[in-house]
Amino acid sequence: MVLAAVARRYPAEKRTLAFGICTAVGSFGMFAMVPVGQMLQARFAWDGALLVLAVLALAILPLAWPLAGRPQAQAAGGQSLGQALAQALRHHGFWLLCGGYFVCGFHVTFIATHLPAYLVDRTLSFSTAAWALSLIGLFNVVGSLLAGMLGQRFRKKYLLSLIYATRSVVILGFIMLPLSAVSAYVFAALIGVLWLSTVPLTTGLVGQIFGVRYLGTIGGLVFLSHQLGSFAGVWLGGYLFDVTGSYDVVWWLSIALGLFAAVLHYPIDDRAVAAQPA
Repeated sequence: MVLAAVARRYPAEKRTLAFGICTAVGSFGMFAMVPVGQMLQARFAWDGALLVLAVLALAILPLAWPLAGRPQAQAAGGQSLGQALAQALRHHGFWLLCGGYFVCGFHVTFIATHLPAYLVDRTLSFSTAAWALSLIGLFNVVGSLLAGMLGQRFRKKYLLSLIYATRSVVILGFIMLPLSAVSAYVFAALIGVLWLSTVPLTTGLVGQIFGVRYLGTIGGLVFLSHQLGSFAGVWLGGYLFDVTGSYDVVWWLSIALGLFAAVLHYPIDDRAVAAQPA
């Protein structure tokens, strides 16, 4: 919703960078609010902490107000929402983006959920696992900003292919090299740079192809595939660990899926479609 609202306020030559900034700031908020939440909980107990966070959430209302009103980029040739959806569903690029986002969801939720258990299972400490997750969030800020800047200069589909292929290389190095606290931190930093760097590029590509008037809906459908991948990554990681006693199968599956997603994005036709009635 935030990216769709921002998309209507920025011209195409600045839009992907704006997406990258929004994603980075949101990621930093997630990173920063963990210690804040712990501090509030220690001082006011869990119920008091929730009340303070609720008051802080009210700041969204005045901050969102400037996005109200008629956006600048509304033209869609008189196309209705149903016609825009029908056009998107007939476009092969829409389905390729869905396939890539499924892999993204699989990667990030499998790692976020099961990396701590994997590290502890391999005799590293709980503290190391917590710091690894924190580093992912911190370096995600860098990756999101970098993706937003690069997306203004290079074709987004090629950048997405590069990100997914690099994820596979990083995961391969992580499972093949000897595991230590240092290697876990290096992996967390590298995968953090690649973490949500797909968001500004994928959303930017959806807007570039289908326009921004219905970006919230069309982009939301693409993001639905990300959530389906998220479910698969969390559930399959736990199921295969229970069956095999190891995460090795899921790590190798993640490598294969990353290479598959890299191939998926390469043939996407990223030219803007004419917004004509279906």
